[in-house]
Amino acid sequence: MLRLLWTRSPSSSRRFGPSRLLSGAFSRKDRARTRTLFNRQGSEPTPTQHFDSYPRLLNFRSSQHSSSFRAPEAACFSMASGSDGQESLSPPKHTNRLRKERSPYLLQHAHNPVDWFPWGQEAFDKAKSEDKPIFLSVGYSTCHWCHVMERESFEDEEIGKILSDNFVCIKVDREERPDVDKVYMTFVQATSGGGGWPMSVWLTPSLRPFIGGTYFPPRDSSRRPGFKTILLRIMEQWQNNREALESSGERVVEALRKGTSISASPGESLPSGPDVANRCFQQLAHSYEEEYGGFRDAPKFPTPVNLLFLMSFWTVNRSSAEGAEALQMALHTLRMMALGGIHDHVAQGFHRYSTDSSWHVPHFEKMLYDQAQLAVAYITAYQVSGERLFADVALDVLQYVSRDLSHKSGGFYSAEDADSLPTPESAEKREGAFCVWTAGEVRDLLSETVEGATGGATQADIFMHHYGVKDQGNVEPEQDPHGELQGQNVLIVRYSVELTAARFGLSVDRLTEVLASARAKLAEVRRERPPPHLDSKMLASWNGLMLSGFARVGAVLGDKALLQRAEQAAQFLQEHLWDKEGQRILHSCYRGDDMEMEQTASPIAGFLDDYAFVVCGLLDLFEATQTVQWLKWAEDLQNMQDQLFWDAQGSGYFSSDPSDPTLLLSLKQDQDGAEPSANSVSAMNLQRLSHLTGKQEWMQRSEQLLTAFSDRLTKVPIALPDMVRGLMAHHYTLKQIIICGQPDAEDTASLMACVNSLFLPYKVLILADGNTEDYLYQKLPVLSSLVQQEGKATAYVCQDFACALPVTCPQELRRLLLE
Repeated sequence: MLRLLWTRSPSSSRRFGPSRLLSGAFSRKDRARTRTLFNRQGSEPTPTQHFDSYPRLLNFRSSQHSSSFRAPEAACFSMASGSDGQESLSPPKHTNRLRKERSPYLLQHAHNPVDWFPWGQEAFDKAKSEDKPIFLSVGYSTCHWCHVMERESFEDEEIGKILSDNFVCIKVDREERPDVDKVYMTFVQATSGGGGWPMSVWLTPSLRPFIGGTYFPPRDSSRRPGFKTILLRIMEQWQNNREALESSGERVVEALRKGTSISASPGESLPSGPDVANRCFQQLAHSYEEEYGGFRDAPKFPTPVNLLFLMSFWTVNRSSAEGAEALQMALHTLRMMALGGIHDHVAQGFHRYSTDSSWHVPHFEKMLYDQAQLAVAYITAYQVSGERLFADVALDVLQYVSRDLSHKSGGFYSAEDADSLPTPESAEKREGAFCVWTAGEVRDLLSETVEGATGGATQADIFMHHYGVKDQGNVEPEQDPHGELQGQNVLIVRYSVELTAARFGLSVDRLTEVLASARAKLAEVRRERPPPHLDSKMLASWNGLMLSGFARVGAVLGDKALLQRAEQAAQFLQEHLWDKEGQRILHSCYRGDDMEMEQTASPIAGFLDDYAFVVCGLLDLFEATQTVQWLKWAEDLQNMQDQLFWDAQGSGYFSSDPSDPTLLLSLKQDQDGAEPSANSVSAMNLQRLSHLTGKQEWMQRSEQLLTAFSDRLTKVPIALPDMVRGLMAHHYTLKQIIICGQPDAEDTASLMACVNSLFLPYKVLILADGNTEDYLYQKLPVLSSLVQQEGKATAYVCQDFACALPVTCPQELRRLLLE
């Protein structure tokens, strides 16, 4: 049953959407009224229609169902195309107030014949003064269907006039304003059973939603009304049936307030960590796809939160069959992804998801948050297995991010689009054009004969064999519903290096050289192709995730260059996304036309994700470098997070400022999806901070947070695997590993390297250098009693206020840590 729920759950911002949580929370009459406004027959689509070539609307059946649509998961209807591919030589016919914005997505709409407003008081005041309904359109810059709706509807003069004359039109970048997106997506999911982007919602002047959907085609078809018809019907209903619309919307919002409430009940205690972890493992095992790994058939997503949970579960179940199975599931999935087409074998990094079960044909968009979490997942796999493949892939990811998603200031860009122009002369972008190859191109580029290869094989012969390149292309028609990949090849490793080497009579080392040389030649050609659109905004939350990626990989591999890059990222956050005067994080900043950093006139205040992810990144950086300033800043940020977002009545953190009068719902994110829930990350942050600073209140707060989510954790732990890790940490309690020694001494470095070589999910690492005036000694007085033995760097492993006997030998420390 769980497998069915996972497979058929609507594409939305949560795998188990509010419609399931709220079934019966508001009346059938309200839902029926919403349906019949546009659909005289009142038909309701099935959940699987969210994978249609037209993402599911408010209440209409799609007339073009296609199971091969590159479908989104919890995160998006994204098959990015973009309408910003070619610059027009003539001045634009229309310009609206979005031209003053910095968001790449809003700027893409600055020349629509629509009187767009950004989210803000100016739009709200206009709606009230003119007593008009609001049309709210939410998307993001690398979202394919957002661009389709723009071309079809928002660039249409007639539709633009209807919108501008009869509605106050607001355009929102969901990555810039996740608070607005979450509130109205919750409404859309609850009233239609699912959601995605673009999101289209109609609001009263007081910002109450009354109708919502996703993508709408511009004109009527045989089975569904077009966007123009929908607008005309809403205008009619607003004039003639306004009271019913408003009351229905109000009832739904009130039901959502109750149905989405998450709080600890009086007297409630924490659920059992091992029991919840076992249930989470069983649910993941039930949905696991054995042949290629991953947790569904297709489309298939990386889900790093699942993989990190499985490896954490293994660390406390090493001797059990369940532990062995959990580890096998995680490592097999990571291997298959590394070999698959979802992994960019030429230019590094990972694409968003695979459209098939074998990780072959991806949706080619690349997101920063995927790279960040996958770098951590792969380096963790290296720690538990010792397989160099996993470390190489982690480095591969960081190489891509450093080269293509990095600003000179140290910040990281958000994403690269999926579509691009096949050639500079092309008029239309195509999915994957930047990344795919014809057999002819490969033969022309790799025509040299490889000395010593069987049968006089060329470099092309060897490369095509190893990466599955075919003359007719290697993409099946069902994976290419729009015909954009005909005759093209998506590189996928088809054979091990041992088998390919044997096939061509080469040594493994020689084959590795041949393949590396071939990839370099292809990379050089790719650099000459028209690049995909780059979303150059920089978000504190995603930069925090990427900070963790560089810090964790750098620590495990002892790579000083990676640690320096991590520190550069932390300095960027402090310089450009930290309001020193107000002592608050800012959510976003932007790359200007001159490549310098820019900020909006009214900077967007940070959300819970920003604080939680940056705190986690700073803690990872502190443990990797033992530079105390990063721990101090993490402590300051956690204090501000508690002040801004903590629910003093029900416990847990709200996703955004609960005092914001423009937001109808105060939500707590209750799912680890494409990104972990900030509450999940905070549960672990609080425990780490408590053990690093001695502040017991944070341990208590972590317990209160976990208790608030106990119902969710007990019933559906698969929805919160990262929070389950926090619950497990609370059950097993964190170890404090304290290395007493001089920072630059070789014996100190050996002990630190020993700790970093192991995956120890429930620990903190502290270097005590003997300076009792230091910040750490002031916070943790016990450090003064721990000293070096016989003048050597010495390790103490402490837990539950008791320390094991000190050790000075890395091998002894390793044995102690693995007990």
